Amino acid sequence: MKPNIKKLSTIIFLIFLFYSCGIKTKVTQETRQPDKQSASFFKSDGKYYYFTEAQIQKKGGNYSEAIKYIQKAIERDPGSIYLHKELTILYLHQEENQKALQVTEQILKKHPDNIDFLIILGRINHGRQNLDNAKNAYEKVIKLDPKQKEIYLILGSLYMNENDKIKALKVYKSLVKNFPKSYAGYFFLGKIYAEKQYLKAEKAYRKALEIEPALEEARFELIKLYTNNKKWGNVEKLYKEILEEDPDNIKAGLGLGLYYAKKGKQKKAENLFRQFGERSLLDDNVIRNIIQQYLVPKRFDDAGIILEGMLKGAPDSSNLHYLAGMTFDGLKDHDTAIAHFKRVTPDSKFYENSATHVFFLYQQQGKIDEAIAALKKLIKNIPDNPKLFLYLGTFYEEDEEYEKAIDAFKKGIGIDPENTRLLFRLGVVYDKWGKRKKSIESMQSVIRVDPEHADALNYIGYTYADSGENLDEAERLILEAMKHKPDDGYIIDSLGWVYYQKGLFRQAATTLEKAVNIVPDDPVIMEHLGDAYLKTNKKKKALEIYRNSLKLKKKDTKTLLKKIKKLEVAE
Repeated sequence: MKPNIKKLSTIIFLIFLFYSCGIKTKVTQETRQPDKQSASFFKSDGKYYYFTEAQIQKKGGNYSEAIKYIQKAIERDPGSIYLHKELTILYLHQEENQKALQVTEQILKKHPDNIDFLIILGRINHGRQNLDNAKNAYEKVIKLDPKQKEIYLILGSLYMNENDKIKALKVYKSLVKNFPKSYAGYFFLGKIYAEKQYLKAEKAYRKALEIEPALEEARFELIKLYTNNKKWGNVEKLYKEILEEDPDNIKAGLGLGLYYAKKGKQKKAENLFRQFGERSLLDDNVIRNIIQQYLVPKRFDDAGIILEGMLKGAPDSSNLHYLAGMTFDGLKDHDTAIAHFKRVTPDSKFYENSATHVFFLYQQQGKIDEAIAALKKLIKNIPDNPKLFLYLGTFYEEDEEYEKAIDAFKKGIGIDPENTRLLFRLGVVYDKWGKRKKSIESMQSVIRVDPEHADALNYIGYTYADSGENLDEAERLILEAMKHKPDDGYIIDSLGWVYYQKGLFRQAATTLEKAVNIVPDDPVIMEHLGDAYLKTNKKKKALEIYRNSLKLKKKDTKTLLKKIKKLEVAE
């Protein structure tokens, strides 16, 4: 039987166990069997009872009760490290990390070299992202006990994540020194050496494969190393080795096909890609692999070569056309992307995403008619999706076809009457169309569904303020909106404009200054501030602000120009 290709996830799983199941070192072992120093508590009256009850509660998942019993046991033996360790682990199970930390620090003050509590200290700080403290604790652990294998891996990963390759290298060297059969140690040494020391990296990866010949990660890292150093013969050889052991290995098969294509071995590449194209019709793992290995890391050029070849084996595959559409979209070849997206059929799980991409791409190209036609076709095939009516209405809104926009939004609301996005856009379009009463009614519907909807609260409040009516209600609504979005410049502007309309001009100016600081490029907010400055007799500041507003304003500048000219004459 040919060996299965395993993954390095075995090692990751071990590290996961370290975190999820308590402490997979002496801590767990000693939980089962107390050491000689703490065994004395078994002999004393009461302690064993409380300890036993704690274990029963712990086994049943009743950690709060277990904690109470352990605390009673500690009252009878306050010097027991073992009982404190049990208490700390129970706190961690309850995610009461601060309490666990307090017990840990208390023990370490008296016993600074206690391995178990140093590991716990590292774990707690690691989980709380206090990484320097975590590293210090882990460093001390392996210094005191060089046989703590998992700690090397955790500490090394911390240094690797910080891109501190020098310290990571030191950790992994210590790991393989103390554990000569550590696959992970040599694997990560290889990754560090790969950047600048080709021969050492190759040696480390080869050593890892010698220890665990069935694990595939080291082989793929070797392939990457050989590719970067243009050792093409070794690249092809390693791909073939993997495929000899596991002919169904998708990653290796696609990689070898890509290698052939780039080396001009078109027939070999075409043969492999055609096979994978046919296989993709029955095996979803092919699609997943392409997404994970090529689309997620944005290797669009490589994905294009692969998909072009695979489509020869499955020219009508909706899945492949969808991936091709995503690829060419990534390459900014929008016409080709659209052509592939359009080949995705309505029975495909990718149909909605594909059709959505089509009309968004048309929109980006300024082809509004084509975008709307594509969206209407999608709605015909998926008539009960309110999100699609939101898109359609927004298209009409941008094109200032307000009646059509309202009709689209209403159809979406008919499907989902409590859809706040549709209700809100409906209110906005009514406002743009000059139907102020209906706009407020729609915004009130939003608030009935979601009383904390800051934008709807603000919209009604500003509408009142702008017309100079219901100013107390406007202020109440806007202040309520600010509770949920305290740093929103537009909401702060609304509050400033309420103060202005109430005649509180100094308060208005102070508030509007905050709004401009948050949103420095909005001409309306600037004009509001200019108006407030003018009312507080700061004419120079008002003129400066008006001029800045004019630079940003694209339309409806007549009133603003009059204000500027009036101040310029006064100068």
